[in-house]
Amino acid sequence: MKRRDLLKLGASAATAPVAFAQEAAKPVTIASPSGWTPQLFDAHQNETVVALTERIIPATDTPGAKAAYVNRHLDRLLQDGPVADQQRFLEGLAWLDGYAIREHARPFVRCSEPEQIAMLEALDAGSGPGHQFFLLAKSLTAGTYYATEIGFQEMNKGGRVPVSFACKDAVHG
Repeated sequence: MKRRDLLKLGASAATAPVAFAQEAAKPVTIASPSGWTPQLFDAHQNETVVALTERIIPATDTPGAKAAYVNRHLDRLLQDGPVADQQRFLEGLAWLDGYAIREHARPFVRCSEPEQIAMLEALDAGSGPGHQFFLLAKSLTAGTYYATEIGFQEMNKGGRVPVSFACKDAVHG
């Protein structure tokens, strides 16, 4: 990943999640080392982020958030971002687990896929802290996914981005 791309993504995520989700960034590739460990998330939080983001952008006939390593991108972006953003996201994850425990007597990541989907649909339609966290999670997930190589390829599937939108300068080709 180029430093410039990381700085663009980090600055966008820290200042406005909605703007981050709409940013038209070049695809970013994160290597897939088997020994990767999160810098911000603990193991349970990381597992929850993988499940949450995969429910937001599931694998269908194309790769989902899990295949694009959205959890790894989010871990890096939040780790390098403002402490307030880190706390807000981590508190949201804790709230989500509390909600899942109240509803199904187990943390979100241990709920079945239909249970997870039902909870997220309720949060999406509701209000309050769960709704606010889910909006943030959706925004960060979409912005992160479409800034990855997998997301960029999906967005440009079938030549959706006209060549005329590309830079004409041969140096940037």
